[in-house]
Amino acid sequence: MFHDKQLLWKLKKGDMESLRKIYEKYKDNMYTIAYSLLNDAAMAEDVLHDVFIAFSRRAPKINLYSSLKSYLTTCTVNRCRDMFRKKIYKVVEVDRAQDIPAENNGPEEYAIDGEHADLLTQALNQVPLPQREVIVMHLHGGLKFREIADLQNISISTVQGRYRYGLEKMRQILDGQIEL
Repeated sequence: MFHDKQLLWKLKKGDMESLRKIYEKYKDNMYTIAYSLLNDAAMAEDVLHDVFIAFSRRAPKINLYSSLKSYLTTCTVNRCRDMFRKKIYKVVEVDRAQDIPAENNGPEEYAIDGEHADLLTQALNQVPLPQREVIVMHLHGGLKFREIADLQNISISTVQGRYRYGLEKMRQILDGQIEL
């Protein structure tokens, strides 16, 4: 966290190398979150770039009250929300969705893992957006429930409830479809 604050301080002083370092450090995490919420690679890249452009412009005025990772995660989720509100978001047909690579031992395992990933993605997309955001921020963003609660200005019990209800909804949707 100290290193991030130092990078932000340098960025405020006009050091563009700091922006590059911040981008390199957090781009994969932010892309994963955007892709998990939008299920569209191109739109996830657009979100990533929009967030960093806005971040670079606002950098002189930013005062971090939490970690830089939390701040950028919140910006990413908010930008995805904006896309939903403006109806820019489009649903991707399952046959056109990109495969999620998996570690496996052979083609049969790869096919099974791919089917499971597709089913999980479909189930996640059917979960209400507030619950989906909490699931993605916790599982893909690596944020703790307390951090999510602080970032979204809601109670920790609300975050935990959204997480629990979201996972339960996914279980209902997937009931019997995946053998774990």
